[in-house]
Amino acid sequence: MAVIDATNLVLGRMASVVAKKLLQGEKIDIVNSEKCTIVGAKKVVVAKFKKRTELAMKGNPQIGPKYPRMPHRIVKLAIRGMVPHKRERGREAMKRLKVHIGTPKELEKEKIETIDTAKVKQNESYVLVSEVSKQLGARW
Repeated sequence: MAVIDATNLVLGRMASVVAKKLLQGEKIDIVNSEKCTIVGAKKVVVAKFKKRTELAMKGNPQIGPKYPRMPHRIVKLAIRGMVPHKRERGREAMKRLKVHIGTPKELEKEKIETIDTAKVKQNESYVLVSEVSKQLGARW
């Protein structure tokens, strides 16, 4: 089992690495998902996510599409997009993934890894997933 700290990691880059590991059969827990970053200007990123959440309100809101507001669910959806989740192999891979807000007590004793290739570069503009979630109205 691998425990990955998402602090200062770019969401898309981290998601692609995690998706490959899941498809290879590893069990992965991601901690501090709210500290993950999305590259881009804050206004543009927040507007993109707000537009998605407003789509659920058209027609019958109970049917969907439903997009997440909570940070751990935003991260999980990004990873799901890189896994063939409609096939058996992808469904099994997604069962091996757990995403947490903060660090749970049972995982504090585990060895926590990070992904060096997914770190934020110095001159990139970015926004934290927690800031996007708060703009969407999430409370945790």
